[in-house]
Amino acid sequence: MVIKKAEDIKSSEITPKSVYMSRRTFLRGAALTGSVLGTGLLYRYFATPDQKSTSGNKIEGVQQSGSGEQSPAPEIANEKKTSYDDITHYNNFYEFSTDKRAVASKARNFVTRPWTVEVEGLCNKPRTFDIDEIVKLAPLEERVYRHRCVEAWSMVIPWVGFPLAKLLEQVQPNSAAKYVQFVTLADGNQMPNIRSSVLDWPYVEGLRLDEALHPLAILVNGLYGETLPPQNGAPLRLVVPWKYGFKSIKSIIKIRLVAEEPRTTWNLAAPSEYGFYSNVNPAVDHPRWSQKRERRIGEFGLRDTLLFNGYGDQVASLYSGMDLKKYF
Repeated sequence: MVIKKAEDIKSSEITPKSVYMSRRTFLRGAALTGSVLGTGLLYRYFATPDQKSTSGNKIEGVQQSGSGEQSPAPEIANEKKTSYDDITHYNNFYEFSTDKRAVASKARNFVTRPWTVEVEGLCNKPRTFDIDEIVKLAPLEERVYRHRCVEAWSMVIPWVGFPLAKLLEQVQPNSAAKYVQFVTLADGNQMPNIRSSVLDWPYVEGLRLDEALHPLAILVNGLYGETLPPQNGAPLRLVVPWKYGFKSIKSIIKIRLVAEEPRTTWNLAAPSEYGFYSNVNPAVDHPRWSQKRERRIGEFGLRDTLLFNGYGDQVASLYSGMDLKKYF
């Protein structure tokens, strides 16, 4: 058996040279490509949800999806939930590590209290919220959502949260607001990869305002009925289930209402690969791999990728008349 040293590996064996014209962009792509190739080798055994080992604090008073206000989520009761262990030990969180299996250990001492979220910009009542204020704005629900990552793997996750719209209602966006920008904490003392140049920090994301107000878009502070672990974006993250997972920004500290389409982290890093909308679309391939199939973590074999991740009945009207291959 021959094992190549890193310096012996040709760049053409990792990613096409034409995709990356600078050393920094190449490093970004190589980190992502490495994580993709490792997907099929992740686990030597697969836990079931009944075998999950949880470590967070129980969240009291969580309603099942649809038990409070009518839930817009499609029925996915026949899809097995991904195990807690898999959800919390295979994570994209580049502030801690580009190695999905290393994030949990590197984030375990991440401090999430005290924590505030500043909401500012084009709104009538800008305000800084304490995290404990935020989670009391609306009844917390368990929402079982499909989670589709751009690297062609997926999970089914029982999130605990409430519609982002409930927070935005508090600040009253004005008529000039068309988009919402989100900003992640960038703390080099707690997040070791902030000292790297793999991405521009802080991590930023954005939605169109009508997307942000859609009841499927939720702010999350828990999963499996327990508080959100650091590696999954504690204490507060966004989940937008019809978009690729990188759109669901973690550890949010700032939200801005803005008039112009905001730049986003992955669009800044590789604009030919990552557009603003980031909707799950099997007809639009990533330049370096197909998006037509996906590997569900915890399963063998591949599944067909669903347009809008299977939430088309709920969200397709948001993009009526748009060329989804142009606005990817």
